[in-house]
Amino acid sequence: MTTGGTGSTGVAPVPRAVWIVFGGLMIGNALSSLDTTIVATASPTIVGDLHGIRELSWLATAYLLTAMASTPLYGKLGDLYGRKRIFLFALVVFMVGSILCGMAQSMGQLIGFRAVQGLGAGGLMSLPFAILGDLVPTRDLAKFIGYSSIVFLVSSVGGPILGGIFSEHLSWRLAFYINVPLGLVAIYVVGRYLHAPVKRTEHKVDYQGALLLVAAITCFVLLTDWGGTKYGWVSTPILGLGAATVLFAVMFVFRERRAPEPVLPGRMFRTGTAKLAAGLNFATGLAFWPALYFSAAFLQYVHGVRPGVAGLYVAPFMVGAVGGNLVSGRAIAKRGTYRKWPIAGGVFCIAGGVLLGVSQTDTSLVVMLGGAAIVGFGVGFTMQTVLLVAQNEVELRDIGVATSTSFLARQMGGTIALAALGGLLNNRLAHWIPRLTPADADLDLESLRGTPQKIRELAPAVADGVIESFSRSLSVVFWCLVPVGIVWLVLALMLPDRPLRSDDVVELDARDDTGLAATALEGHGGF
Repeated sequence: MTTGGTGSTGVAPVPRAVWIVFGGLMIGNALSSLDTTIVATASPTIVGDLHGIRELSWLATAYLLTAMASTPLYGKLGDLYGRKRIFLFALVVFMVGSILCGMAQSMGQLIGFRAVQGLGAGGLMSLPFAILGDLVPTRDLAKFIGYSSIVFLVSSVGGPILGGIFSEHLSWRLAFYINVPLGLVAIYVVGRYLHAPVKRTEHKVDYQGALLLVAAITCFVLLTDWGGTKYGWVSTPILGLGAATVLFAVMFVFRERRAPEPVLPGRMFRTGTAKLAAGLNFATGLAFWPALYFSAAFLQYVHGVRPGVAGLYVAPFMVGAVGGNLVSGRAIAKRGTYRKWPIAGGVFCIAGGVLLGVSQTDTSLVVMLGGAAIVGFGVGFTMQTVLLVAQNEVELRDIGVATSTSFLARQMGGTIALAALGGLLNNRLAHWIPRLTPADADLDLESLRGTPQKIRELAPAVADGVIESFSRSLSVVFWCLVPVGIVWLVLALMLPDRPLRSDDVVELDARDDTGLAATALEGHGGF
């Protein structure tokens, strides 16, 4: 299939086939972001209904753990069996996990089913951009990533609003069931219109390495979640988890050195630029997930924002992330340079973290929402920019692995941040609630059941103490974004500005990866 003539800039127009495929891929990719924002807004209601306020951060952590483990595997499996087939498989797994989440009757069940969702989400996050990396030059890919912000904007802004409406007026279970019809649409579009030649590359999938990585991070998650709250820091369970974390981490390093095709391939980090890109991906994960989940919690627990409208208040953060992504993507596509965007991202993370950190019960919502929006812009400036950097640093045959490795670093950052900061939140709440509520109230985290609005039905002195406890505890969590931003800025300042690749792509073929004719795409030119 030809791409048509070139324009005045000498760049060939993108074939219509690629735009059709792009739309289908973005529907699937949007499911993961839609689910994230819906659940973030609905999470206070969910943990209240299922009596699991201590497990608030686990709603995202369980999801991220399995997504993190599966993301690099999807890159290899896509090379082995065709990215189209594996992307459709990921969609099915995600939909099954969504149905199970909607049926959950306890926090334990929901956390387990969120892990199933994460297994599918790993493919939905990384494979679309790996497929696009096959179809368009890296420089044009920046433009496509900018356009993906339109879909991301709808899901990111609509997700919190839907999450609030579902949890307050209908049922929070719809936050999961809504994924099913959208998933079916994505399956139809991608199944029918994605027809690219499959160049099978034999791989030895490192399942053992993936399991060791998840085991190490799971032990760390439990350590940070239970330490100082459920168990003392020097208790046998916590010391045992610390030892297990170190043991599994060491075993993972040794495994990666010996594995024929490790989860984290050494060649992905041969250049200093690739290492910096991985570090920046990790930093964006450290900032993005806590800012989203804990901002929603602050609004509902501290300011008493109802779930039905909480999504409107979370929207500035997501609009910032999308706006930053769109602006940086279009600028990079036009100029071919990228270094200034991660630098700006680090500055914005620091500034936004300060504004969030100073937010208290009597602080104007404008300050808090402004801080969230600024962090969002910082994430948007950086997140997809460093994905382009990682793809640009490898050979074309490694684009899939580079993409999945980038998402792995980001998910690892998010998982560790949510675990550590969720444990910090529980620890601070356990510290402040007994000190800020009347002695005869006899309150602890387990006694705070029901939706966040139920707190305001307590006796005034008790309710004020609980709200102040959440305010002080969440403030400490937000201040942790500042050192993250400082490290982020230092890494970005070290990043060189290399030219982006503008050729060597895979053309769409007239046959799909099963050999069936793809007549629907034949004869289309560029837009």
